Amino acid sequence: MANPFEEIEDQDGVRLSWNVWPSTRLEATRMVVPIGALYTPLKDRSALGTHQPLGYEPVVCKGSCRAILNPYCQIDPRGRVWNCPFCLQRNQLPPQYGDITPHSLPPELLQQYTTVEYILNKPPTMPPVFLYVVDTCLDEDDLKALKDSLVVSLSLLPPNALVGLITFGTMAQVHELGYNECPKSHVFRGSKEYPTKQIQEMLGLAGGAGARPQAPGMKPGQPPMQGGSGIQRFLLPISQCEFTITTILEQLQRDPWPVAHDKRPLRCTGTALNVAVSLLETAFQNTGAHILLFSGGACTEGPGLVVGNELREPIRGHSDIEKDSAKHAKKAAKFYEGLAARVAEKGHVVDIFAGCLDQVGLMEMKKLANMTNGFMVLSDSFNTVVFKQSFIRVFEKDQDGFLQMGFNATLEVQTTKELKVCGLIGPAVSNNKKAPCVGETEIGIGGTNAWKLCGITPKTTVSIHFEVAAQQQVQPGPNSRGLIQFVTMYQHSSGQYRLRVTTIARSFADTNSPDINASFDQEAAAVLMARIGVFKAENDNIADVLRWLDRMLIRLCQKFADYRKDDPMSFQLAENFSIYPQFMFHLRRSQFLQVFNNSPDETAYYRHILNGEDVNNSLIMIQPTLMAYTLNGPPEPVLLDSVSIKPDSILLLDTFFHVLIWHGETIAGWRKAKYHEQPEYVNIKELLETPKADAQDLLLDRFPIPRYIDTAQGGSQARFLLSKVNPSNTHQSFGAGAAIPTDDVSLQVFMEHLKKLSVSGST
Repeated sequence: MANPFEEIEDQDGVRLSWNVWPSTRLEATRMVVPIGALYTPLKDRSALGTHQPLGYEPVVCKGSCRAILNPYCQIDPRGRVWNCPFCLQRNQLPPQYGDITPHSLPPELLQQYTTVEYILNKPPTMPPVFLYVVDTCLDEDDLKALKDSLVVSLSLLPPNALVGLITFGTMAQVHELGYNECPKSHVFRGSKEYPTKQIQEMLGLAGGAGARPQAPGMKPGQPPMQGGSGIQRFLLPISQCEFTITTILEQLQRDPWPVAHDKRPLRCTGTALNVAVSLLETAFQNTGAHILLFSGGACTEGPGLVVGNELREPIRGHSDIEKDSAKHAKKAAKFYEGLAARVAEKGHVVDIFAGCLDQVGLMEMKKLANMTNGFMVLSDSFNTVVFKQSFIRVFEKDQDGFLQMGFNATLEVQTTKELKVCGLIGPAVSNNKKAPCVGETEIGIGGTNAWKLCGITPKTTVSIHFEVAAQQQVQPGPNSRGLIQFVTMYQHSSGQYRLRVTTIARSFADTNSPDINASFDQEAAAVLMARIGVFKAENDNIADVLRWLDRMLIRLCQKFADYRKDDPMSFQLAENFSIYPQFMFHLRRSQFLQVFNNSPDETAYYRHILNGEDVNNSLIMIQPTLMAYTLNGPPEPVLLDSVSIKPDSILLLDTFFHVLIWHGETIAGWRKAKYHEQPEYVNIKELLETPKADAQDLLLDRFPIPRYIDTAQGGSQARFLLSKVNPSNTHQSFGAGAAIPTDDVSLQVFMEHLKKLSVSGST
């Protein structure tokens, strides 16, 4: 059966926790889960037939709201007037709308065009900039693999894209691509923190405007010319400098600084990033730019130092951070956060690609990607499939041959007077714009109705939270509804400025209306609560966050379940609430809230990915999917439970970050005996190959590429499966399926406690 909420998501890229709203703030508070929307601004809508952008300017309200003309506006074709539903302003329609009638309307006024995209009549932007910042403190194999990937990526860039190269080890080197006679670079000492102005002076870029590529007589969007002085010595169109930069990369050597056996290499990641940011600040304000950092280890020198270069000093873990004994963490995090603020202000993006078995300092650097919506990929080395394929996937193109990424994006949200905006959780920063629709309550990045995303892709999803404005009970009319408009402006990779507008309407209902209960989207609600929980976990104690989640779940069940007081056996949840407690159970156990057995870098990585993904992918992260393959029938989804672990089955686990094929003891024995290679056992061959084919399908459009694991019952990597399944059968109990050695409570015990607490009326 089709999920009606998914159909709305395909049309508008929006999933709401509640699709009918209460009419007062008090009643909205009693609903426990806040009103929230998961919105994918650049959702791919090519399958709908309404995705073609409109080649004219949008009609904007003249009032303070600046809302865009949409299907919910009242139109007077005779008077050529339209009423704005947000601020109630009467506006004149422009002359080109003179011949409209109720039966002949432009697309933006038709109900099936609740989401439209406009191509704005602005001069084209500067071409996108890609500045590679490459770590040279790697072993030979890793460095060669990284160089090969970088050279391949150059061929995937648009021909007019500007590229630059900075390499770093003990020193940071900015390579001059406009100097062809011999390799030439500017060297910065890694141990020193340089002010921005000094960096620009040392690179010969002081004077700001004078160093801009937009020289007199140059057309807007035209790339800088080769040679000469200024920024074009370091950043050139790839069509002009591909040979030069390829030669530099191919000849790139390991950092020559000697490293003693009891020391780490001196790696000045912070200095290199500071130089990169300062270089782009000179001439590329509010222009699409990506700083791509490739780091093979932690920063051990200069600003942003994460760990000392003595190997006897271990890199910080979660316990050190909790005890406040991680001596470099706060200072390093403050340094990188300062860089992130500078980058976000200019509209640039920082992408972090880590290739190391140990930590590289992602926890300290996370704001660089979090605040600019940068890509983040965590792999064991640059020689792994996870890095190689994920990196190439960054440069995927659409059907017209343009990169599937937007630049310098802003998102603004408007609501009718019945709703207020509380905030946004996602990879963005506040635009500090105040409006009448901004609420008092703050959830996430609040106090504004406009945010800057810097980078944006067709998969970028943000959560926006709302509250009901009315304090007093007002009887909603039969057609009473509230409107939300999402306006996303971004630079398309073709150079055009585009505006994506989504306008949605939802009804208000009376306090006791069954429509409110029926409108609950438990999948969207679980993801919204997960995002709020992760946002709280960044600043609060994890135990407090878990207690908050438990209280919210109990209150939700007390409000919406059917039960007789003090009778747990009578407890029953409606179908559209029934799986929500299960999501919360798995969220409590997930790596987003449980830091045990994860490094601070891994925790930062997992949380960053969760905060930018849509509902379906987020649900896979919270509650992984499990498929079973047996000789007794076709593949089928099974419970994420220890009872599903059987010796005569193969299991395919998808946690989003890992895709694992697990072979039961019997099947593993057949495989070891090579039965599948014998012609009379073709059914066993098919059984072994089907999950592999299904696993490849899962890897097709996933970013980052998941780690692929093939293991058997009793194998060391089977732990990935055992840690995720519900432990309904443990080492202390006896039952069907495998016994999971854990002290965690099972879902059954969790639900029993939830029922008891809900029917007793306590929280």
